[in-house]
Parts: sequence; structure tokens; C-alpha cells
Amino acid sequence: MGSVERKKRFPALLLPLVLALLFLERFTVIYGLNYTNYRQVSSLRLKRIQRHLDKINKPAVMTIESSDGDIIDCVHKRKQPALDHPLLKNHKIQHAIAYTGTSQELYGAKATINVWDPSIQLVNEFSLSQIWVLSGSFDGSDLNSIEAGWQVSPELYGDSRPRLFTYWTSDSYQATGCYNLLCAGFVQSNSRIAIGAAISPVSSYAGNQYDITILIWKDPKLGNWWMGFSDNTLVGYWPAELFTHLADHATMVEWGGEVVNSRANGQHTSTQMGSGHFAEDGFGKASYFRNLEIVDSDNSLSSAQAISILAENTNCYNIKSSNNNEWGTYFYYGGPGKNPQCP
Repeated sequence: MGSVERKKRFPALLLPLVLALLFLERFTVIYGLNYTNYRQVSSLRLKRIQRHLDKINKPAVMTIESSDGDIIDCVHKRKQPALDHPLLKNHKIQHAIAYTGTSQELYGAKATINVWDPSIQLVNEFSLSQIWVLSGSFDGSDLNSIEAGWQVSPELYGDSRPRLFTYWTSDSYQATGCYNLLCAGFVQSNSRIAIGAAISPVSSYAGNQYDITILIWKDPKLGNWWMGFSDNTLVGYWPAELFTHLADHATMVEWGGEVVNSRANGQHTSTQMGSGHFAEDGFGKASYFRNLEIVDSDNSLSSAQAISILAENTNCYNIKSSNNNEWGTYFYYGGPGKNPQCP
């Protein structure tokens, strides 16, 4: 198992060695993307949110402690009637993300994601930080998306704790896909890490910082998309047959935050993204993604160096990216939502 241009290859059949890639240095160049049609996909995501809240399962929680000291909850589901959402028609999705372009074939992505417990204004809003692995068109009905990270969603989980989650769709969020294990799709292979588990401890302002590492990687032999958590744990996989475009490869990766803004009383939500502080506040105050990486066409994990960034309303949430030897490509992001400049 050798290296090519400072990049180390995945063994094609030995999945337990996948996460050895987390310790290597990488290099690649990635180009930008035109986001003209991004808002159409956002509206489809909102329709997806409504569908899944309509058949929501509220969690009853039993807490266990993992070997590394983090608290990971085992989630047991019980049926709970969904709440009505009269303000849904006024909802908007707001992002602060970094992204690659569509000029190359991609076979996975990785990042280390700072974990916080952002404040959520209304029960039917949420705040998340995640990786998107995408293929297909933003202006059609064929977008394929694999998503993983942490989210705070009081209506989905019954509390305001940050929880590990997965999502997938093969038709632009229209009819396929779901969160976690709420429908057939993601196959969990690890009994120690529960999808939907609460993550603890979390970061504190001007205090200790905690993060998690997420790896999404396509097995070149069987074609399934695997999810890795932390340093040595494979959590499960999305079967190749779930997808059309992603059955082959991805064309784009995104990293960053997303907030649902209900605009209650005509005002912007005060639901926070990340830590609730803007990117320029920096380490210990703003939330971060570090060591952004992609799996490229020669099956190597490489640093994502030439990323583009996007925030729909920088007075509410923003993002600033950079690069150094320790954190590779990284960015700070987030914000408080409603404030004097974001009414």
C-alpha cells in the first residue's frame, strides 16, 4: 500500500482500513460552482421536512458512555402525533457553506466538525452542520444527495441536544429518502454508535472545544457509500442501489451549516447556526469545519484546497475560509440569526 503524490490509496476490499486515511496529508485542486438554481432545491428540502415531521417518531432515550468518554444515547422510538405547521409556507432555508465544483469525479468527503448546542427559536425549526455528497442537477428532479453530521431539531428528537444524523435522497427531496433510520435506506452496521444519538460534551464559548470527524466514502468494489465516525468506527452504509447518479460517482461536495427560518411575525428567526457567533469571532467563539477533504478518482483522500463559499444573508449567518498546515482547508461559520442588521 504505497503513496502517490503524498496521497495514500484505499485498499479496495478491506473496509476496516478505510479510516486509516484520517491520518494522512493530501493535496488537490477543486473548482467553483454556479449556484443559480440553489433556491429551488431549498424549497424541495422544506417539503421534505414537512413530510417527515408529519410522520415523526419522538425518541425515548437511554444514555450510555462510550470508551472515549463521550455520551452516546441509544434511541428507542415511540409514535407521537406531528404538530401542525401553519407557518410552513413562510419557511426559508438559510445556509453558510463551502463547496467544490463539478469539474471532477468525486468518491467521498471528510471533515472534522465543531459541535455546539445552538438555540432554536421555534419547535419546528432546526439548525444543522453537515457534509453533503451530491450528484445530478439542481434545476431538475434527479439530484442525489448523501448527508451526515449533527443537528438540533426539537420536533424530530424531542429535545434541544445536538444529535448525529444521516439523510439521503435520489430525486431532489421529492419522494425518496429520510433522516436516520426512519425509512429503508441507510444500513447501520455498528451497534455502539446509534444514529440519532446525542453528542456530548459540546463546545462552550471561550472554553473547551469539541468536534467530531465524519467520513463518507464509496467502496470501489461494491459501490456502497460508507459513513465513518471519529477515528476508527464505521457506522454503516447507503446501498448503491438507492441512487441513480451516485451509483457511479459524486460531482460536488458541500460542508457547512443550514437553518430553517420560519419568519414568525414577519421577522427573521433567532435560531442560531453553529455557536451562534459570526465567523470573524474565530476559534473558541465561532464554529468551525477543519481538514476538509475529498476522495478523488484515483481513490485517494486529498485536501480540498480551492473551495468556494456561500451565505445567503451574511447579516444573519456568514462564513470565512482559510488554510494552514495544521487544519488544512478550514472555515469558521455561523451566526445568531435575528439581530439589528438581520431584522
